[in-house]
Amino acid sequence: MKFATFPLPLPSVTDQTSLPWRYVRLAVGLVFFGVGLALVIIGDFGVPPWDILHQGLAEQTWLTIGTAMILVGVVLVIALIALKEPLGIGTVANVLVIGLVVDATIEIGGNPSSAILRALCTFLGPIVVALGSGFYIGARLGPGPRDGLMTALDRRGVAIWKARTLIEGAALACGLVLGGTIGWGTVWFVVSIGPAVQFFLRRFDTQPNNETG
Repeated sequence: MKFATFPLPLPSVTDQTSLPWRYVRLAVGLVFFGVGLALVIIGDFGVPPWDILHQGLAEQTWLTIGTAMILVGVVLVIALIALKEPLGIGTVANVLVIGLVVDATIEIGGNPSSAILRALCTFLGPIVVALGSGFYIGARLGPGPRDGLMTALDRRGVAIWKARTLIEGAALACGLVLGGTIGWGTVWFVVSIGPAVQFFLRRFDTQPNNETG
């Protein structure tokens, strides 16, 4: 199966391209990604754009936020298949793992009463998400369903940071229409996630020469 590549000037990482190491990077990246999302949710100063939808589904049904993420991810995977976008084991793992990590982190983190601690969680959340993105997307085992949209735009000439910002912005607009919860944390996530993902992806991509997995 072919995977999307990123036309970025990346440093050599030939010592990190073995398949077992890429699986490790995938697993670590998905955990970081889930923890980062959960930090923003725990901060409660406004959730990321996609999570406005997940939060709404959780409030209207028996679903947790994590299980809502999984169901939305399944729908997106079906859409990507229909669009003939490149998928892989990383895509499936993204759908199954991140939601579970989010629920577990929220369960552990609880509802902190300190506004300073909540603000710190909100500030660090998108940075941790971007770090996770750099690990698991850079492993070249298939993008997550939401990142599949980003890589599709990238392969069509849109810079990573622009593609990610556009996607998050569109999800935010849909969330507003649906009456989701937003705040300064939402705005921070939208403006910071694109540049942060590009920063980490430049450093963690395992196939800098446009190789395929």
